[in-house]
Amino acid sequence: MSKRDYYDILGVAKGASADEIKKGFRKKAKELHPDSNRDNPDAEAQFKEANEAYDVLKDADKKAAYDRYGHAAFEGGMGGGGGRHPGHGHGNGDFASAFSDVFDDLFGDFMGGRGGGGPRSRAQRGSDLRYSLRVTLEEAFQGLQKTITVPTSVSCDTCSGTGAESGAEPVTCPTCSGMGKVRAQQGFFTVERTCPTCSGAGQLIKNPCADCQGAGRVEKNRSLAVNIPAGVETGNRIRLSGEGEAGLRGGPAGDLYIFIEVEDHALFEREGANLHCRIPVSMVSASLGGDIEVPTIDGGRSRVKIPSGSQSGRQMRLRGKGMPAVRGGAHGDMFIELAVETPVNLTSRQKELLREFGDIQANNNPEESSFFSKVKTFWDGMKS
Repeated sequence: MSKRDYYDILGVAKGASADEIKKGFRKKAKELHPDSNRDNPDAEAQFKEANEAYDVLKDADKKAAYDRYGHAAFEGGMGGGGGRHPGHGHGNGDFASAFSDVFDDLFGDFMGGRGGGGPRSRAQRGSDLRYSLRVTLEEAFQGLQKTITVPTSVSCDTCSGTGAESGAEPVTCPTCSGMGKVRAQQGFFTVERTCPTCSGAGQLIKNPCADCQGAGRVEKNRSLAVNIPAGVETGNRIRLSGEGEAGLRGGPAGDLYIFIEVEDHALFEREGANLHCRIPVSMVSASLGGDIEVPTIDGGRSRVKIPSGSQSGRQMRLRGKGMPAVRGGAHGDMFIELAVETPVNLTSRQKELLREFGDIQANNNPEESSFFSKVKTFWDGMKS
């Protein structure tokens, strides 16, 4: 019986690209999956046929030979399609092994199978570290350089980060043959897991460094000088490349992320680049008006004129007296909110003067008059 054309078997056109061939075979493999073909006695033979076709067409050299000579290119000991012709290589009882090989070829790049092209590197990148840094509002305004102490892993000086004693060389892990993974057959599939002997490194150190026990790094406190730019806010982060945890067995170090937290201030409340300051003023000053001095975040003071008749909650703006932008540019503003303070602990004479003032004042409280006029209208409406 003549052999079927490999392209026809996979359902692709002659001259199809490698990606089209792979997609065609993937589709065919799913169609012939054992779970979907329990009642089809020909599924095994059809799968082996598709597997044979794919073994040839996925290889550029074999494909070129097949395109030129057809099936004759692999007859007479000329190098068959991966040794998987019906009746060769895989016996009738080895369908599961064939399917697991196909699954590994199609999906190995996702499972970490054949995509590595060789033993895994034993070196591993160090972890990133997080450090929370509290600064005052004044420090956030000015910017500063601050020295911090970070507990971290650093490269072992004794073994220069190799993890081995001086002159010792790592050896290939005998369990995984340097791949860092081991495979186990489960039904029709091959399952991979990290090698338990070398923990995925692919190599073993027979003579580990006494100081780091083969890790290539040791725990140590490290002092770093950090530049905090002016204008930082709570939640801002500063990345220090390569200042994180040291890599394992000579791998690159991770990064250090410094998260900023700006402390609350006794006088100022921050809102982005703007500052708010609540200034208490006496009832007399609010009534008559006058000048007051207010503090600014730079440590200076500004003179502010209070208009006569000012009420609590009145705001005034001092332009450019807020926080600077992190990336340069203009400063924010400072907003002053007046809080008119009612006097307490009055003397008899003060009370007498206030009563006298109350008796002679007329139409001096417009907001109070307006409010109670609305109250009277409300009550009259309820009665009617």
